[in-house]
Amino acid sequence: MDIELINKITDYGIIGFLGFLSFLTLMFYIERIWFYKTIKLEEYKNKEELEIELTNNIGIITTTASNAPYIGLLGTVFGIIVTFYIMGQSGNIDVKNIMTSLALALKATAMGLIVAIPAIVFNNHLVRKTEVLVAKWEVLQKAKSEA
Repeated sequence: MDIELINKITDYGIIGFLGFLSFLTLMFYIERIWFYKTIKLEEYKNKEELEIELTNNIGIITTTASNAPYIGLLGTVFGIIVTFYIMGQSGNIDVKNIMTSLALALKATAMGLIVAIPAIVFNNHLVRKTEVLVAKWEVLQKAKSEA
């Protein structure tokens, strides 16, 4: 198998997978925001049921936030391995080619961070929103019991 083909498969595979995770994260974030805006707290009888409904799909966002940098780093490591392999096979130690190849390998790490940072923000926002909605539900329950 050609090393350039392996390089392209690794590069586009990692970047493509991170793009897919980014898309999923955004879609689940939008879905949760829409759900939170339309939820009727008074319909829930117990706190556990409410918490289960509120935290659906947040795990996917959390997983993306925590793992995207590692996936990007994996792509960078593969890129560096390919660069060293090409250098070893050609016997050519051209600084310009080495630096260009290493710089291009780092784009996977950058993409991992570009995916992870918004995912962390989305996750933190949803966790806080969940806490607020649970507190509002508790206030409603307290008001019902006092009435």
